[in-house]
Amino acid sequence: MTGIQTKDTLFIGGAFVAPATDHTIEVVAPATEQVIGRTPEARPQDIDRAVAAARSAFDEGAWPRMALAERIEVLRRFLGLYAARLQETGTLIATEVGSPIQWSLRAQAGAPAAILDYYLTMAPDFTWEREVPGAGRPVVVRQEPVGVVAAIVAWNAPHFISFSKLAPALVAGCTVVLKVSPENALSSYVIAEAAAEAGLPEGVLSVLPADREPSAYLSRHPGVDKVAFTGSVAAGKAVMASAAANLARVTLELGGKSAAIILDDADLDRAVPALMPHLIPNNGQVCVSMTRVLAPRSRYQEIVDRLAEQFRAMVVGDPLDASTTVGPLVSERQRERVEGYIAQGIAEGARLVVGGGRPAHLAKGWYVEPTLFADVDNTMTIAREEIFGPVVVVIPFEDDDDAVRISNDSDYGLHGSVFSADEQRALAIAGRLRTGNVGVNGGGISFSAPFGGYKKSGMGREFGPEGLQAYLESKSIYAAARP
Repeated sequence: MTGIQTKDTLFIGGAFVAPATDHTIEVVAPATEQVIGRTPEARPQDIDRAVAAARSAFDEGAWPRMALAERIEVLRRFLGLYAARLQETGTLIATEVGSPIQWSLRAQAGAPAAILDYYLTMAPDFTWEREVPGAGRPVVVRQEPVGVVAAIVAWNAPHFISFSKLAPALVAGCTVVLKVSPENALSSYVIAEAAAEAGLPEGVLSVLPADREPSAYLSRHPGVDKVAFTGSVAAGKAVMASAAANLARVTLELGGKSAAIILDDADLDRAVPALMPHLIPNNGQVCVSMTRVLAPRSRYQEIVDRLAEQFRAMVVGDPLDASTTVGPLVSERQRERVEGYIAQGIAEGARLVVGGGRPAHLAKGWYVEPTLFADVDNTMTIAREEIFGPVVVVIPFEDDDDAVRISNDSDYGLHGSVFSADEQRALAIAGRLRTGNVGVNGGGISFSAPFGGYKKSGMGREFGPEGLQAYLESKSIYAAARP
């Protein structure tokens, strides 16, 4: 990608229009620290216009009243146009966020298309209406779209998060105002352009890049029926409080501090390679990262040594280089935050095994070395708070009960894993963990299964039929009594 991309319009209600103000966003590449793009920033006037368009389209337009097959046909066109730009999208997001290109092509660009394909495939078999017995008369239970959706997404996986909301909401018949982060302002136009070319009806979708203040304005907008948010716990609390003023429905997908439990019988030749992709994907800037590794005392140093070998082998560098496994953090502010956590870990007595600094061979870019800490107690700050960077801690445990206790001793409950040669033993432990997702001898996410967290990791579920249900209201229609 060369030169500075400049956009001068916003996608509001299905058309590219002039913004209400001259507020702009500069997109900076974290690998070069250079400006790569400029776009308008949506302000409250633009948000009002987008919500009004979405409100009109939902209350009076064809979209929620279309036959499901008609909506699917339009969205299939949207999917095809989006998927045709996979290489461009993956490269652009890698440049904006710093994701290693191989990961970006798969997770940042390929996965969003797969999410939409899943919902378009499953929707015809979803139970949109059913009859249940009533008191002397049948009752028809019908699923109807919730209304106007404000989808507010984080910068770390912008299209993945966007489609986790767009796909079920649009299939359901909702209209959507998608608010993206400033860091991803450029790549958001790929979604908008595909939607425009696909012919989504007027008002069905708006795509607005904006920072925190406009986001807060959108989340409390009286024209919004549901807010779907992905981001930090602090921001999630603010969104929930704002939405409460209008009693808008809320889905929150927040942070994590997930634990990977390696039991004493685990085959490390299999367990460590299976675990590595889940420790610091996207440079550690993923909420499902398993940044706490729990190791039995009987094999503690062996596991630390195995992980250290893997961390030292990671290639830190240009995110657009296919050999890179760890790229830069998204911003200078984020790097300083991660470096602060590393310093605090050392100050609290953790042993720095690998990394901890900035890579000496890279003069530019907001890089932090892959960092591994040992001799970590679960009460330490680096074991309790979400760092959102390439930092992993190894915590010792005594036995299975102790491993479960440590894993559950967290404000978060998003993901986790258990590694053992005995699958039944691992499954038994997985069932005891207070977390929304658990892998046995591996990890990952399935779009056909619900994804979400316990405790401060969020509220509600995405993916699977549950993800579609989150954008629906249930209506009971009591038929006339039968003779």
